[in-house]
Amino acid sequence: MIVDVALYRDGIRIPAPSDISDQVEIARRDGGFVWVGLAQPTQEEFDHVVGELNFHPLAVEDAVNAKQRPKIENYDGLTFFVIKTVFYNEERSEITTGELMCFVDKHFIVIVRHGEGSPLSTVRHDLEQKPDLLKLGPFSVLHAVVDRVIDEYTNIATELENDVINIETKVFGGQRKTYSQEIYFLKREVIEYRHAIEPLILPLQYLASDAAIDIPTKMKPFFRDTMDHLQFANQHAIGMDLLLTTVLQADLAHVQVRQNEDVRRISAWVALAAGPTMIAGIYGMNFETMPELTWKYGYPTVLLIITSLSALLFYKFKKSKWL
Repeated sequence: MIVDVALYRDGIRIPAPSDISDQVEIARRDGGFVWVGLAQPTQEEFDHVVGELNFHPLAVEDAVNAKQRPKIENYDGLTFFVIKTVFYNEERSEITTGELMCFVDKHFIVIVRHGEGSPLSTVRHDLEQKPDLLKLGPFSVLHAVVDRVIDEYTNIATELENDVINIETKVFGGQRKTYSQEIYFLKREVIEYRHAIEPLILPLQYLASDAAIDIPTKMKPFFRDTMDHLQFANQHAIGMDLLLTTVLQADLAHVQVRQNEDVRRISAWVALAAGPTMIAGIYGMNFETMPELTWKYGYPTVLLIITSLSALLFYKFKKSKWL
């Protein structure tokens, strides 16, 4: 649906006709720009906007198909910018992603949202309170949107870090339990988070560089500041990913150690039983001529040997911490 359409001149929202093409025509003639917001538009709504503003066919194709990587493209003076939005479900510790597709011209910006993601409902209101920034044109809107999305990246990184710390505490808590499945699913969420962040670095670097000649010079420092925030979030994500890999290896190592301990205990008890079993097996054979069969102290002597052997083995295994 069409969320909002407004015409701005000198950073101030001014009255304008309802028709988008009329607003753009006024902006081109008298100065200013039009800001159009669309949320998961139908094909008819999108076709209406496209027909009004004459988007490049490739840009239209990307916007309709969605599922795009973060990127920036230039189509005959029209800048097409894609950024992934990220939403964190705290109850399920699950990340879902959406997309923001921004079409930027000198006299208009169209933002198309697909899926869930960062809360952008207040971006327009907040930016309208800063006319000095808003009067710099459509790229001031693009910066405000990108900055809000990246701020949400940072918030989600904090939530993920808490989950990573919790699972790390469990793994090293000394309990005889494996957390491999939980670690795997958390690592998958971190990878999904990285997929939203890492491809955005190059497009944002371009916006902050001198190569982006369409962007007002006064906007470059703002994009550079946002770039710093993105780099921080990206490094944070890489750190969490590496830590989860280490925690998973530690968890698997704990499983192997516990298995080895179990095998040693079993082996120790088998060895303890082997001595008495061997002696009893020898004297249980039905031979008529065997040493000490007629000796009156044979029975207590055999019991003493069995007891002494078992006690010696138990002492050795206990000292070696096999029991």
